[in-house]
This record gives sequence, structure tokens and C-alpha cells, in this order.
Amino acid sequence: MVSGELKEFNIILASASPRRRQLLHEAGIVFTPANVECEETWPMGLRGKEIAEYLAEHKSDSWSQELKGKDILITADTVVWCKEKFLGKPSGYDEAVEFLRLLSGCEHEVITGMCLRNLHGRKIFSVITKVIFRKLTEEEIAWYIDNYRPYDKAGAYGIQEWIGLRGITRIEGSYYNVVGMPVSELYDQLLGFIGRNHNK
Repeated sequence: MVSGELKEFNIILASASPRRRQLLHEAGIVFTPANVECEETWPMGLRGKEIAEYLAEHKSDSWSQELKGKDILITADTVVWCKEKFLGKPSGYDEAVEFLRLLSGCEHEVITGMCLRNLHGRKIFSVITKVIFRKLTEEEIAWYIDNYRPYDKAGAYGIQEWIGLRGITRIEGSYYNVVGMPVSELYDQLLGFIGRNHNK
């Protein structure tokens, strides 16, 4: 079931991520899938959630089509923040190994920054989940990368995959945020967003 108010709007999810699209679909939110192209760079000095929120807003500003009265554009970016280091999508095998070695035996943050935008304004927010890995062996790291090729995932891992089942000992916060989209938090933010803008 989806809020009746939300059904009045054309929700556009500007993300090529199949995980985000699947999660939004499974949550019963009707949306139009789309892609947005932009360079994922950010100003020096940003940290953690500041990076995720900046990139989410940057993607929104890179949307080239004109928004109409009932359109709500959703953009998002997920980053992994560990030991004061940003871990995005690995560029290849060696960087994936480097990321997983860093995450091994440590706590890190998975941060999804999101931007909601329509004709009347925008809302930027982020959701943070803490994830703890047990110590991973070199053999486990190599086997996972060889078999799952996690090059499209921030931090070089998927919590729903083998490495998550075997290696993650605890999480604090939204599980679905780590999968790719904090759907419950997004739903609440959408309802608040249309409430603030509905009568303008």
C-alpha cells in the first residue's frame, strides 16, 4: 500500500542501480526509472556524509530535463567511509582487494545521500548504517572478488552476497541502506516533502 497523496505525483528515480530500482519497486512505490550522467567529483575537505549529500545534489543538478508540476526527482549516492577514507566503486581487482583489506576486522559507515527535487524546492538528507566485518583472510577476499566481481558496489562488497553472509558480524541502522536504498527513510521523507510543497 502506498500513500494516496504520493500516487498523485510522477516520481522519477534517476539511478541506473538495479538494486535501487528493485527496492523501490518492492516497496510499492510507482516510479519512472531514468539515468543521469555526471562526473562524481567533490570539493576538497568534504568528509563522510558531506560527500554523499554533495554527490546526490550534484546528480540532481545534472538532470537535463525540465521538471513538470507533479514531478519529483530522486537522486542518490552511496559511499563507504572507513578510517577517514572514502571508498567508492573500485576501479578494478587491485583496488577491490585494497578496500576489503581495509574493511576487514573493522567498523565502517555506509552512507546514502539523497536529494528530492521538484518545481518548488529540494530536500537533501542522508542515512548512515554502521557495519562491522570480522577479520577476512586473503583467500576469502580473492575468492569473493573472483566470483562476484563487486566493481559496481561502493566499498567493493554487497551485504546480500556471500561476503556479507560470512563476514559481517553486526550492523546498526538500516539494512536496506547497505543493499542500496534506505527505502523506509526515503518514504517518510517523500511524504514530508510533498506535504511541505503540496499547497504552493
